[in-house]
Amino acid sequence: MDIIVCVKHVPETAEAEIKIDGTGKAIEKNGLVFDINEWDDYALEEAVLLKEKFGGTVTAITVGSEDADSVLRKCLARGADKATRLTDPKFEGSDGYAIARILAKVIKDLPFNMILTGTQAGDDGYAVVGVILAELLGIPHATMVKKIELNDEVAKLNRELEGGLEEIVEVKLPAVLTIQTGINEPRYVSIMGTRKAMKKEIKVLGLAEVGLGENEVGEAGSWIKMEKMYVPPVEKQAEFLKGSPEEIAVKIAEILKAKGLV
Repeated sequence: MDIIVCVKHVPETAEAEIKIDGTGKAIEKNGLVFDINEWDDYALEEAVLLKEKFGGTVTAITVGSEDADSVLRKCLARGADKATRLTDPKFEGSDGYAIARILAKVIKDLPFNMILTGTQAGDDGYAVVGVILAELLGIPHATMVKKIELNDEVAKLNRELEGGLEEIVEVKLPAVLTIQTGINEPRYVSIMGTRKAMKKEIKVLGLAEVGLGENEVGEAGSWIKMEKMYVPPVEKQAEFLKGSPEEIAVKIAEILKAKGLV
C-alpha cells in the first residue's frame, strides 16, 4: 500500500492579530507561528495507520518555500518514509487549481494506491485541491472522509454529511481521498523520531523538474486571482437587553417594528 499525502505549511491565526501586508493581497507573516495544516495532520496520521496495518510506504509532498521543510520533517518523524518539496518563485500566487496541477505533474510518475489530502486548508479554505487533483489524474475521489476500510482494491468509506449524518460509499483504488478532522487522533512526535527525521533527505523540485511552463503556474495559471484582501470593519455591535422577560419582549418588539420587520 503506497500512499501519498499532500500537506501544507500554514500560519496559526486563531488567536493572532491579523494584518494585511503592503501588497494588499496577503497577510503579514512576521511573528506568526506556522505548522502543518490541521486537516492534513489527520490525513498524515491515517496514511501512517494504513501503512502500519497493510505495509507499504508513505510519501509526504508539499508546494511551498524552504520554510515548509519543518512540516515535512514533522511528517517524516511521524512515520512518512519520503518527503518532497515543490519550490519555485514562479509558483507564487498559485490558486487551488494551479497547486493541483503542480502536484499532479509530480505524482503521476510515482507509485501509489491512494492519495490523501486534508479536506481543506486553514489559510484559504477553498477545499478544491484534492478534487481537482483526482480529475487531473483521471482517478476517483471522495471528500470529507471520516472512516476508511480497505478490501483488495476497493475502499469502503464513511463520508461526513450535514446534520451529523454520514454516507457510506465504495471507491475503487487508486483514488484521492480528502480527510476530515476527527477520523483519528494524530500521534505526538517523539524525540527519537525527530532526530531520525533530521537525517532524512527532502527531495526538492523546481519548475523545470516538474515539467510545467511559467504560464501554467502562479497567477498566470490560476483560475482565481487575488484582487484585494482586507479585515472587515466593525460596523455594528451586539446590544444586550436587560430587564424582566416582559420588558425584554417589549424591547424586541420595538426593535423589530423600528426596522420594519413587523
